[in-house]
Amino acid sequence: MKLAQLTNYLESLAPLAYQEDYDNSGLIVGRPDQEVNQALISLDCTEAVVDEAIATGCDVIISHHPIVFKGIKNFNSKTYVERVVEKAIRNNIALYAIHTNLDNVMTGVNARICETLGLVNFRVLAPKQGMLKKLVTYVPTAQADQVRNALFHAGAGHIGDYSECSFNAQGTGTFKAGEGSDPYVGEPGIRHHEDEVRIETVYPANLESKILMALVLAHPYEEVAYDLFNLTNQHQQVGSGMIGDLEIAVTEEEFLREVKQNMHAEVIRHTAFTGKQVRKVAVCGGSGGFLLKHAIAAGADIFVTADYKYHEFFDAEGKILIADIGHFESEQFTQQLLYELIQNKFVNFAIRLTKVNTNPVKYFI
Repeated sequence: MKLAQLTNYLESLAPLAYQEDYDNSGLIVGRPDQEVNQALISLDCTEAVVDEAIATGCDVIISHHPIVFKGIKNFNSKTYVERVVEKAIRNNIALYAIHTNLDNVMTGVNARICETLGLVNFRVLAPKQGMLKKLVTYVPTAQADQVRNALFHAGAGHIGDYSECSFNAQGTGTFKAGEGSDPYVGEPGIRHHEDEVRIETVYPANLESKILMALVLAHPYEEVAYDLFNLTNQHQQVGSGMIGDLEIAVTEEEFLREVKQNMHAEVIRHTAFTGKQVRKVAVCGGSGGFLLKHAIAAGADIFVTADYKYHEFFDAEGKILIADIGHFESEQFTQQLLYELIQNKFVNFAIRLTKVNTNPVKYFI
């Protein structure tokens, strides 16, 4: 199939607009119209992974971490980044990354961690602001359903677990069509009064062009009146980290034992035990230190994440147990998640999980 079919599907699950500012998710090497027959999935895109793709006939590598985070000024094969990109181009292998945009969705990296740890009722720990907008438009009463349905189909009207959400109010609209116009109702040069419905609906900002196109195509008027509003509401389905509950509370030591086993962690760096039972658990794949205050505010008993620095452990202040399980360990199941998502969507498309362990951190035990 075309590479764009694959990437469009992945971006429908984790839109690129949801990635963090520092990130570089998306198609890094390759053309959207490129034919692809087999994908290799990995956490990182290293030289060994590209060699594996060449040996197994894979023409696209889908990794969680982008191989390129910032601009490359030279291709002199001096760094592993330059060598990976160069080798991929020479062998016509596309490179695609799905990083913090997959971290920030309800069905992404952190959800898989919650499932692996046996958590229930999990939800986004730090929902994002500025991701939602509101559309207000005015439609003749007879065509209100037609326009509403078009907006909903384009992605508007989703609030949490509810869909097709809108507010509607009856009123009277007036307009006078000018010369050269072709009004749907009324006559040029005469003020017209029309019974209309004011429709309000919320939508993700990244879908704005699609939703406005749907509005214009479904609306009967030659000139469509609408207003757009930026919202400061939090998007409860998009954000950093997650928090969930254990069905049965356990001791801190018991839970760390479960974390070590289920997350295949060779070692866990943690703060002093608080003596509390563990019932509420906050998680963040990768570097999650920035979420500690959110975890404490949400009442978490433990925060499972990675990449904690020495002085940052003091920030627990006895209020919470911090468990650093390692960056690779916290995100390793992302590979299986991507494998399942692609396999379920494209049943006849060949997918491989890398056999290369890309974890650069080794433990001397």
